[in-house]
Amino acid sequence: MRRRSILRAPLSLLPLASPVVRSEEAVLRRVAGLSPNHGLRLGTASLVGEFNEVSRRFNLHQTGPRSRDFCRKMVWAPERRSALFTGANHGSPHRLNDVWEFDLAAMAWTLLYAPDNPRTYGGLGPDASDVVFRDGVLQTRRGGPAVIGHTWSGLSYDPRTRRMLFMNTWPIDVDPLVRQVGGDPAERYRGPPLWAFDPAARAWALLKTAAPWPKAAVGALLEDVPELGGPIWHLNNWQLHATWLLSPDHAWKKLTDPKITPGFEREAPGRELVGYHDAKRQLVVAQWRRGTYHFDTRSRRWICMIPPDSGKPVPDGHDAVTAFCSDPLSGRGLLLDFRTRELWSYDPDQAQWTLLAPAGNPIPAGKRMLAYVDRVLGVLAVLNDTEVWIFRPPGPR
Repeated sequence: MRRRSILRAPLSLLPLASPVVRSEEAVLRRVAGLSPNHGLRLGTASLVGEFNEVSRRFNLHQTGPRSRDFCRKMVWAPERRSALFTGANHGSPHRLNDVWEFDLAAMAWTLLYAPDNPRTYGGLGPDASDVVFRDGVLQTRRGGPAVIGHTWSGLSYDPRTRRMLFMNTWPIDVDPLVRQVGGDPAERYRGPPLWAFDPAARAWALLKTAAPWPKAAVGALLEDVPELGGPIWHLNNWQLHATWLLSPDHAWKKLTDPKITPGFEREAPGRELVGYHDAKRQLVVAQWRRGTYHFDTRSRRWICMIPPDSGKPVPDGHDAVTAFCSDPLSGRGLLLDFRTRELWSYDPDQAQWTLLAPAGNPIPAGKRMLAYVDRVLGVLAVLNDTEVWIFRPPGPR
C-alpha cells in the first residue's frame, strides 16, 4: 500500500501559501539513509486542510496544531500509516475540538476536523450557537464534542474499527450546559465520555457503552491491547483504583483492582502516567514519575519493575511533559522529556533505562513539541510546529 502524498491531495485542500513540497521519494530516501542513534532535521512540513474561520483566528493554518496543555500523546493509525492528534489547552489561547493527522513520508500536517467554536474552561464559550443536545449527548451541530478536555494519556487507536478513541474527561458540571441549550439533563447519557473519531469519514461520535462503567477519571491511561480485544482504562489514585477493559461489544469489564489483585495499589502506576503497548511481549509498559511498571496482559497483573524511589538513573514520566512510545524494530521503549530534551531507551527484558546521546542534528528546542514513532519507517518523529526532526533508535545490544 502506497502512502498518501500531499502531491496527490485535491487542489481544494492545498494551502494557499505552502512551503516547497519535497517529493515523497526524496523524503523516504533521507529517512532510509539515517544511521542508528542519529538525529536529522528533515525539514518543514506543509499544512493541508479546509481551514475555517476559527482555525485561522488562532493561526493554525500557519503553525499546525502545536501540542496543547497535558496533550502530548499522538496515536498511530496503521492502515493510514500516520499519527493522529487532538486535545484542548487549559484555556489559553484556545480550547478546540479539532483533529489532526501527520504523515511523515508526505511531510504534511492535515487538518481532518476543523474546530467548532472555541470553549472556555468552565463552559461553552462566548458563542454556543453551534451546540445542541441530541440523543442524550451534548454535542456540536457537526457531531463533535461540545465539552473538550485534555487528552492526558487517555487517547488510543482501535485498529479493528479504524477509529481514534478519546476518553474526553473534563472536571465540569455538564447538566447546566445542557439546560443552557434547552435540553433536559434527565435525558443525558451518564456513561464515560468516550469519543471516537473516524479519520476516513472525518467525523466525531460519542461511543455509548453498557453499564457497569469505570469512572471517567482525569490523568488516566487508555491503551489498546489487541490480544485482549480492546483498550484498557487504568488509574490508581483516589479517583479510580482499577484497570478496566472495553470489549468489542462495548461492555466494560474490570480486570484488576485492590480486591481482585492483592498489592494492586502498591504495584500499579498512578495519575498522569505515560505508557505504550508492547505486542511482542504482551505488556503495557508505563512510566509514572520515576517508577516503571508492566501490565502483563496474560496474567492481568501490574508489576512495579522499578520503584519511584529506587535511586536508579531513570526518566521522569509525566503526561504533560513527556512522550513514551514503542519502537517495534528495536523492541524497546523511547521516552522523550520535552523539558530537558533528554531521550531515553527502555529495555523491558532487563527493566533497564539508558540515556541516549544522539549524534547528528540536535533535538529541537521548541516549547510546544509533539513526538511519535513511525512504525513503518522505524524512526521517532519530533514535531516542533511544522519543523520535523527524526531519530533512528539504536538496535538491541
